[in-house]
Amino acid sequence: MSKGSFVISLDFELYWGLIDWRSLESYAGNLRGERHAAAGMLDVFTEFDVHATWATVGFLFMAGMDEVRARRPAVSPAYLNPALDPFAYADRVGSSAPPDLHFAPDVIEQILATPGQELATHTLSHFYCQEPPGSVAAFRSDLECALAVARERFDARLTSLVFPRNQYTPAHVRAAAELGITAYRGNPAGRMYAPQATADDTTRDRLARLADTYVPVSRDLTFVPVKPADGGPVDVTASRFLRPWTRALGAVDWLRVRRITRELRSAAKRGRSYHLWWHPHNFGLDPDRNLAALRTILETFAELRATHGIQSRSMAEVADLVASGGET
Repeated sequence: MSKGSFVISLDFELYWGLIDWRSLESYAGNLRGERHAAAGMLDVFTEFDVHATWATVGFLFMAGMDEVRARRPAVSPAYLNPALDPFAYADRVGSSAPPDLHFAPDVIEQILATPGQELATHTLSHFYCQEPPGSVAAFRSDLECALAVARERFDARLTSLVFPRNQYTPAHVRAAAELGITAYRGNPAGRMYAPQATADDTTRDRLARLADTYVPVSRDLTFVPVKPADGGPVDVTASRFLRPWTRALGAVDWLRVRRITRELRSAAKRGRSYHLWWHPHNFGLDPDRNLAALRTILETFAELRATHGIQSRSMAEVADLVASGGET
């Protein structure tokens, strides 16, 4: 019987994933705490022998805005919404942009030096596959640049992909496969988790996802990864976004953690897999409380690994296991 996998993936993006909806000043506290939070995550992952996938925006590999401007992909994303354009943002802020909130080669070095951690891609520019026009050619050009900068700077071959804002189509998945991607993080089944453009994400769906953090709203979010019939990348499906602690919901925070540990326990008992994800900047404003919640989750995982055999695996390790026909 399959023992299942516990997968953790992190969307490591600093300010690049926020340029269209949060001012730098309003979110600087989270971003300035991100390095401390990332170091804490690496420490606790090492303590519990947990493998994790760090899906990293390609700009974070770079030295500064001059390099961002110099490495524009051959095909522009040409978003209809100009606020989404990271190259226009780079031209506008130039050297005035705080380097520590936009670039992180130092953290990438720490990730690569920590056993069990996978460096993966979150595209070069935090590319949005379903924001009009959703060009596949532009996505391919962007991803090619992301993979190239990882090879050039860190001699790293990236084979796992997390699509920014969980936006993708089958055509974008096929394009990623052609560039050597073997695993991607797919979305859970159900309307509220469906990949879609920001404008199509309704208030109803956002509220449903928030409620699902604390009480059962969605269907079973455990999964069994399978080998795609077309030979494409393995869908290492997301199960749960680990929302950060907030003062407004602090009184019910125990429900958030209990929801995750119960789902993880269900996965382990049934030999299924469970995929938890978040952004490192989610922990940045209150790292101690958030790391404490993560520790509680990993303590449950350690118990289940001992009693039911569920294993910690990166996205790439799940894909390799599926490709080899092994148990997941």
